[in-house]
Amino acid sequence: MRNAILLAALLLAGCTLTKDPEVVGGNKLTGMVRLGFSDPALFDAKADPYLAQATATRQCQEWGFATAEGYGQPIKTCSVISGTQCLNESVILEYQCRGFAIPPHSGW
Repeated sequence: MRNAILLAALLLAGCTLTKDPEVVGGNKLTGMVRLGFSDPALFDAKADPYLAQATATRQCQEWGFATAEGYGQPIKTCSVISGTQCLNESVILEYQCRGFAIPPHSGW
């Protein structure tokens, strides 16, 4: 039984998961959007860069900006600790809103 658990852990180690980041914060005044997802232990979670860009751009457009650009490196914080092991990391991606969207005029 113990060997089976060890084998399963070794097989799962290094598996890459693709995550869908969600808007977890931001600031309309500064045009900063924060997206987040979780990275469980024994996995290598990555966000789909196109989906993350689209999600950030959509938030920026709701605020009146035209698009979003990635800003800085991902911020990783351990969110679940057991003893000295991190069981889950929270990953934050930051985007800066750029440009101004011109609202459509009806009747022109």
